[in-house]
Order: sequence, then structure tokens, then C-alpha cells
Amino acid sequence: MDSEKALELVKHGATLLFLDVPQYTLVGIDTQIFAVGPAFKGIKMIPPGIHFVFYSSSTRDGREFSPTIGFFVDVAPSQVIVRKWNQQDEWLTKVSEEEEERYSQAVRSLEFDKNLGPYNLKQYGEWRHLSNYITKDVVEKFEPVGGEITVTYESAILKGGPKTAMEIALDTQMKKSKFTTSSTEQPKGNRFYYTSIPRIIKHKGMSGQELTSMNLDKVSPLT
Repeated sequence: MDSEKALELVKHGATLLFLDVPQYTLVGIDTQIFAVGPAFKGIKMIPPGIHFVFYSSSTRDGREFSPTIGFFVDVAPSQVIVRKWNQQDEWLTKVSEEEEERYSQAVRSLEFDKNLGPYNLKQYGEWRHLSNYITKDVVEKFEPVGGEITVTYESAILKGGPKTAMEIALDTQMKKSKFTTSSTEQPKGNRFYYTSIPRIIKHKGMSGQELTSMNLDKVSPLT
């Protein structure tokens, strides 16, 4: 890619500016992931539209990671989204409107350009295919209050049934994590709003074949 084309993509693409993120933290967007180095301050050249941003804090030696936290964004051309690392809670938090405007101007002036990793446009097609049915309305309907999504608040999904090796490993990781709340009741406002799917679907006037088909493929409650 020549320098003029790259500059055009930088100016017209959206930018995620992440401040004070510790080294070794894993930061990702869509199907891409970055290991934070000493100079990393975010991601540039992001195409407009819906994206999923996620991150996982690390121990100082970069060998162990916390449960992933993520959030959806719907970015416009040239938009800058600013988040700052909260050292105590190890979360990316929003900044004030005044700070966001100041940092946004700095990004548009290319002051942070050398510290921003480029969005890999070769992988964008894969993300568009995966997120084809995710719209802003869908995100707003299901995302938790505040928009932060983490399995820490979804511990109920690991209870009451057989566990795979992956689920056992996740359960162990969550118990060790400082993000896991000590209360047996997880904050409902921080949980994803799932659609309730009945265990058995019954409808009068339907044939046995239709009922069997509907119970095998329970798509109807989701439409």
C-alpha cells in the first residue's frame, strides 16, 4: 500500500485510542488481536460500522490472563473513541467529553499515529460475514447496562449440568480472577439480555411433524 492510500485510510477510518494500557495486555477487535507493547495506544483505520472490541489484562510476566471483557461499537468515518485504563479495576473506562474531544483532535492531527496498530483490512470480509445480522438495534437490545460484556457475570451458564474440559478450565479461571464477585448473586445489570427459549414448544392446531421440527430447531422464538 502506498503512503497516500495509507494516509487516506488513516484519516477516514475510525480510531480506538487506548491510554495507559499495561504491557502484555491482550487487545482485540473483531477477529484480530494485539499483544500490547510499550508503545501501543490503540487501533486505527477501522472501517465504519459495527465492531466488537475486547481485552484481557495480564500478569506482569504476561503468562496469565483475566477473563475477557468486551463491548460493541458502531463507528462512523473518522470517529475517535477514547478509553483509559483503570489500574485498580483493570478495565478500560470512558473519559470525560472534554478529554475525548482533546484526544480526538490529537489523533486527527496524527500525534498518536506511530502508536496505533492498523486494522487488518484483509480480515474485514471475515468479520462482515460473521456480523452480517448484527445491527445497532440488536446490540442495544441485548447488551448489558453500560455495554461491558464479560463471562464473569455469566457464571450461571456453568452451573447445573455436565461440563466440558473447556468449561471446567473457564470455571477455574473465573474462581481465581479478581473480577469475580464474591456474591452468589451476579449483578443483573451487567449480564447479557438473552432471549428466553422454552424447553418444549407447544402450539394448538399443528401436526406432530411440525411440532417435532419446531422443537428440534427452536428458531421461532428468536425471530
